[in-house]
Amino acid sequence: MVAVTRLVTFADVDDQHAGPGQLSVSLRHEAELADGRRVPLLHDRGWGESYAHGSRPDSWAEKSVADIERTARVVVGPDEPSEGFSRDDMDAGHWTHLAETLRNQGVVIDPRELRRLPHDVVLSQWLRARIACDPR
Repeated sequence: MVAVTRLVTFADVDDQHAGPGQLSVSLRHEAELADGRRVPLLHDRGWGESYAHGSRPDSWAEKSVADIERTARVVVGPDEPSEGFSRDDMDAGHWTHLAETLRNQGVVIDPRELRRLPHDVVLSQWLRARIACDPR
């Protein structure tokens, strides 16, 4: 059985879903296995932001790598509690769902172990080109 070594979220510019005055980022969340393979977990996530009227069209330059990484981790979950559910309920449901997604693809891992894995965010070259330079 191949172990899961980390979670990786890939972030990219999503111009297809951005209208005038908007910034949009698409995300692909995967589990990386010890043998180098990646197993898709979530591919339908992302976010958009509107910028104020009159601001520069290059408002991407106001973003940083840290901003994008922080937001990406929030967007891939767990979600905020909805009515009738606690934070613990949402967390447990999220990690159980991801573990089941992996199990359906032949990878067995306990949701609690999955939750403890490192989670890296990788920005595409196009996204990096649009945001401000970061000394990291």
